[in-house]
Amino acid sequence: MSNDTQNIKRKELFGHPMGLYVLFFTEMWERFSYYGMRAILVLYITASVTAENAGLGWAEGDALALYGWYTMLVYVMSIPGGIIADKLIGQKKSVLYGGLILVAGHGILAVEQMWAFYLGLLLIVLGVGGLKPNISTMVGGLYKEGDIRRDKGFTIFYIGINIGAAAAALAVGYVGEEIGWHWGFGMAGVGMLLGQLVFMLGQKHLIGVGEAPVKSADGKNEDSLGRLFSKLMKPGVPMFVTGLLIALGIGLTATGTVGYGLLTIFLAFVVGMMMVIYTELTQIEKDRYVVLLLSFILVIVFWGAFEQAGGLMNIYTKEKVNRMVLGWEIPASVFQSVNAIFIIIFGAIVANFWAFRKKKGKESSSLFKMAIGTIIMGLGFLFMAKASLEVLATGEAALVWIILAYLLHTLGELSLSPVALSFITKLAPAKYVSIMMGVYFAATGLGNKVAGAIGEASQSEPIHINLVAENAQISGWVEDSVITKALNMNFDGEAYLDNGQIVLLHEGENVTDLFNIEKDTMAPRLAEVLTEYEATAASPQVVNFKLENETDQKALKALEDADSPTDQYSVKVSNYSGDIAVFQAVNERELRTFISITIFTIAFSILLILFLKKLKKLTHGVEEAEREMSEEEAEVDAH
Repeated sequence: MSNDTQNIKRKELFGHPMGLYVLFFTEMWERFSYYGMRAILVLYITASVTAENAGLGWAEGDALALYGWYTMLVYVMSIPGGIIADKLIGQKKSVLYGGLILVAGHGILAVEQMWAFYLGLLLIVLGVGGLKPNISTMVGGLYKEGDIRRDKGFTIFYIGINIGAAAAALAVGYVGEEIGWHWGFGMAGVGMLLGQLVFMLGQKHLIGVGEAPVKSADGKNEDSLGRLFSKLMKPGVPMFVTGLLIALGIGLTATGTVGYGLLTIFLAFVVGMMMVIYTELTQIEKDRYVVLLLSFILVIVFWGAFEQAGGLMNIYTKEKVNRMVLGWEIPASVFQSVNAIFIIIFGAIVANFWAFRKKKGKESSSLFKMAIGTIIMGLGFLFMAKASLEVLATGEAALVWIILAYLLHTLGELSLSPVALSFITKLAPAKYVSIMMGVYFAATGLGNKVAGAIGEASQSEPIHINLVAENAQISGWVEDSVITKALNMNFDGEAYLDNGQIVLLHEGENVTDLFNIEKDTMAPRLAEVLTEYEATAASPQVVNFKLENETDQKALKALEDADSPTDQYSVKVSNYSGDIAVFQAVNERELRTFISITIFTIAFSILLILFLKKLKKLTHGVEEAEREMSEEEAEVDAH
C-alpha cells in the first residue's frame, strides 16, 4: 500500500466521515432488498397454489423450517465472506462482488419457476455472505481507535439499515401480497441494484478503507488463508477438535439428517480456524478474543427470540390479529415495517441515552448494553402472551399488543445490534476484524435457525382430513365461486367426543359424515386432544378447517381461463383435503412458547450481568479509554 494513503483527511458531514453516508445508503438499499423478500417469503411459501395470488402451498411448519435454514445460512456464509476479505481481496471488493451476486439472486426470484426460487435463495445466501460482514467492518475502518464517535457512527449506519427495512415491508410487502409475489421479489431486486450503484459511485470517499491485505516484499501474504489452513492440518488440539466435529457431521449425514450434518462439517472448520487464530494472538488479544466469543452466545439467544418476527409472529399477525383500521385490512407483511420505523424514531434517542450514562460515569459497557437489550426484547413477548390470552378469550387479538411487542423488541435491538457491531471492531485483532465480523453474523444466523426451530415447535403436528361430501352438501358453507374455481376453504367449526367417537359440527349441524379422518393415526391424535381439553356435547372445542383442492394443474388452468366450469374440468368437493386444528390447543402451545422465550432471555442476560466485572477486566480497558475526538485527531489511517 502506498504511503500517500496512510494519512487521509476525510470530508465530514454532520460530524462523521462522508464515507459513512456512502455505506449508509448502500446498506439501506441492500436491506430494502433483503427485508422486502423476508417480509413476503413465509407468506408466499404458505399461500395456496390455488389461491388468486398463488404461492407454494407448504404447511406452516415446513415453511418455518425453511425460513430458519435460509436465514441461518444467509449469515453463516459471512464467515467465508470475512475470511476471503481479510486474507485475499479486502472488504471493498467483497462488498462489490457480493452486491453483484445479490442483484442476480433477487432478479432470478422474480421468475415464476421452482428452479428460480431455489437458485435465487442460493445466490442471496452467497451474496449476503460476501457483503454483510465486510460493509460493517468498513464502517469501523472510518474511525480511529479510541474515537467515541464510533458507536454513534454505527447507530447512524443502523438507522440506514432500518430505513431500508421499513420501506421494504411497506412497499414490497404490499406489492407482494396485493399484486403478486414475484412482482414483490422483483421490486426487492431493483432496490439491491440501486444500492450497488451507490457503492460504486461513492468510491472516492472510501479510499484506504477495506483494501486488500498487505503483501510482503516477495509478494506473499504473511497471514494468508492457506497458511492458516496448513496450521489447522498440523497435529494438535485444533486438528483433533475439527476431526471430531467432522466425524459427528458425517454421522448425522449417514443417519439421514443431511442438513445438520453438512452444517456441522462446515462449522468444524470454522471452530478449528478460530482455535488456530487464538494461538497466534498476544495475551491481551486472547483475552479480548474470548470475551467476543462469549458475547456471541448472547447474540444467538437474542436473535433466536427476535427473529420470531419474520416467522411465527408474521403468521400469527396474519391469522389471529384484528388488522382492520378505518375499514381497511392492513396486509400482514406491512407489520414487518413496524420494527424498522421504531428504530428510525428511537435510534438516536437510545444512542444518546447510553452516551449520557457514560459521561455520568454510570455502567454503559457494550456487554451491559447487550444484556439489557436482550432483557427488554424478552419482555416484549409478554405482550405476545397477552395477545394469545385475548385470542383464547375472544378469537382474535387487538392490534395494540403486536405494536407494543415490536416496540420493546426495537428498544432491545438498539441496545444490542449496533453496539455489537462496534464492539467487534474495538476488540477484534486488526488483521482478523472481518473474520470476527463474519463469526458474529454466523452467530446471528444460528440464532435465526433457533428462531425457525422455535416457530416450528410452536405449531401442533397437523391432523389431516379429507372432505367426502357432495357439492350440494356444503354449498351453504362457502360462496359458489370458491368451489367452482377450486379456491381454498378456511372455516371454523366445533368438535367433541361422544362415547369415544369424534363428532364434528359446523354452525350447529353435525357434519361428521362429510369428513374422513384416517382411523389408525389421525383420529386417535384428534381424540387425544379433545380428551385433554374435555370436549363434550355441552362444551365442544372450537376447531379450524383448512382445506385445499387437489384438482390437477391442467384442470386448474382450464378453470382459470373458463368463464364457467365445464363437464371436463368441473371441481368436485371430494377433491378437497387438508388439516383440522383444535383452536385452544394451538393457542396454548403458542402462549407457552412466548412465555418461555421471556423467561429464558431474561435469565440468560442476568447471568451475563453477574459475570460482567470479570468480563470487562478481560477487555483490558478498551472502552474506558474512549473519548470524543476533534476533526484533526479523527483523520484516520487507512487500514
